[in-house]
Amino acid sequence: MNIADIPKAPPPQGPGGWFSVTKMSRSFALAARSLWLHKLRTVLSVLGIIIGTGAVIALMAFGEGSMKDALDDIKRQGATNIVVLSKKPPDEGATASRSFVATYGLTMRDLARMKTFGDVIERIVPMRVFSSEVRYLGLSVNNGRLVATTEQYAEVNKLTLSRGRFLSANDNDHMLNHCVLGAGLADKLFPFEDPLGKAVVVRNQDYRVVGVCADRMPTGGTGGSQSAEDFNNDVYIPFETCKVRVGSTVIQRTSGSRSGERVEVSQLTLTVRADFDTDAGREQVRAIGKAIKDMLRNDHLKEDWSVSVPLDRLEEAERAQARFTNLLAVVAGISLLVGGIGIMNIMLATVTERTREIGIRRALGAKQRDIIVQFLVEAVAQTSLGGLIGILAGVLAAFAVPPLAAYLFSEKLVAVLRWQPVALAVGVSVVVGLLAGLYPAWRAAKLDPIEALRHT
Repeated sequence: MNIADIPKAPPPQGPGGWFSVTKMSRSFALAARSLWLHKLRTVLSVLGIIIGTGAVIALMAFGEGSMKDALDDIKRQGATNIVVLSKKPPDEGATASRSFVATYGLTMRDLARMKTFGDVIERIVPMRVFSSEVRYLGLSVNNGRLVATTEQYAEVNKLTLSRGRFLSANDNDHMLNHCVLGAGLADKLFPFEDPLGKAVVVRNQDYRVVGVCADRMPTGGTGGSQSAEDFNNDVYIPFETCKVRVGSTVIQRTSGSRSGERVEVSQLTLTVRADFDTDAGREQVRAIGKAIKDMLRNDHLKEDWSVSVPLDRLEEAERAQARFTNLLAVVAGISLLVGGIGIMNIMLATVTERTREIGIRRALGAKQRDIIVQFLVEAVAQTSLGGLIGILAGVLAAFAVPPLAAYLFSEKLVAVLRWQPVALAVGVSVVVGLLAGLYPAWRAAKLDPIEALRHT
């Protein structure tokens, strides 16, 4: 190498230890000069750190986003809710073929007994759900779904209205023929007029429209049984009105045959008065769920019911998120370690290349620790530089990829950036730099000054 390319050595220093401010600042100046003199080699050596850091931050951001979507969906279902469903037993089909009516599921007696749990239950929302044709004048919707429920259904299922109101306690108490239409159902039956105050026909009964729901994506709500259903074709009527107007037996006609089902209650959603953010609150929800299962086992001869606790799904999703985060952290460490190995390889080549420079510095009075600090600083500077550029690349990808995916592929991607992955990337980059530079620095410091000066 040319004499002009040799970084200027600092003058001999007095006491001040390994990491005095003056020594460190001059070591960083030497490292910056050395890296600047070999730009291409520096870029190639830090490329692995850049790719590893950027990929880890982007992957963790998209992983957090997808897990957040899953967790939010479960939380929307109500982490302190318990969903009890009527379920047709496997042998009920043969019974129905002989008697034409299958009797199973939850009963009004079950509803009354669950109300005895007292103040620990904040509310109980009963439901009857079955398919039904809905008509208005000459228009009809055959795939409508009749949902008989109470006024608390809207709050439990986070239901919003575009106009009018939802069912009220007065509607249920007086068994009024009032209904609320889903957004899709309202658009099909009333394409050119306001449905409020109009009468629609459901199962040969007239129901006056008092409200219209806002357009809703077909995702699962607290109801559990309605998961992946199209809520926009729902028509909601008072639960007590359904008991009087429709009854507990529903006859369905398919392909010329008639079959019926006698189900008094399709679903019960219980909200436990507890804080799911505390261990005590979660244990209380589980205890109530177990008590409900024990009660139904004692009262029902066959298992024509099921109990779902969204809290269990929430905790499983949280555990899955923790495992996913730990896995990405391991991937981050491996990626950055590979980049560190590349830097170590470059640093070893650098020591061989700069043997004469090291000999000159030792001859001018530099100690072994000065050589060690110089090469350690160079390694840390490279990994830190790569880490910072990688962070910028990862953050840019987290912000740019979701709108790009939505525009090009109509794919919804959610990225959630947190400070922990960024701090992890920076910390690992520095540690990898120290590890990658330690052996080359020690090897450089152990060179015999006289032998180093003879090196050409």
